[in-house]
Amino acid sequence: MDERTLRIISVAMELAERDGYDAVRLRELAAQADVALGTVYKRFSSKEDILAAALQMQVDALATALKENPIRGETPQERLDTFFEMATTALAQRPKLAGAMLRTVASGVPELSEKVTRYHGRMTEVILAAYRGEWSGDFPSEEEQTLAHLLQNVWFATLVGWTGGLHDQSVVIEQVQQATRLLLRGMEKS
Repeated sequence: MDERTLRIISVAMELAERDGYDAVRLRELAAQADVALGTVYKRFSSKEDILAAALQMQVDALATALKENPIRGETPQERLDTFFEMATTALAQRPKLAGAMLRTVASGVPELSEKVTRYHGRMTEVILAAYRGEWSGDFPSEEEQTLAHLLQNVWFATLVGWTGGLHDQSVVIEQVQQATRLLLRGMEKS
């Protein structure tokens, strides 16, 4: 990404962090990023597109961090619990930004389907790295793939509840841990 694109994404994240999803208005964003509004539209189709790029940057940074410092733990349960607690805590430190990015993923904007699919694929890689305790070039089994998808879905659903004020971050962590326990138990039996 070039410097202007990064600046646009950075300012969008600042606006969302300060005042949430609705605060990301493209005219204001362009002014604060010191770029023309046309420059914003050349790079992104909408604010959802910008926030999807911000989410992808966050997930890529998480993946890089985990490659350098793999999640420790004796069992897949311990590693997955640690991962989801760490990831949830990181999101909770910037709740308005987290809410804006989650809203973007759930927006259903057709133009974002490729970016959302890429995000889900990257999250699957990260979850599987936590599950395995390392980054592996091995293609995941169908069972591992299903585990990662289901945990991602449970995490997303509980994060939506958290951003909507239904519960606090501890409930997100607890529910994902319960789902992990049940899914891993099911995998052992099969």
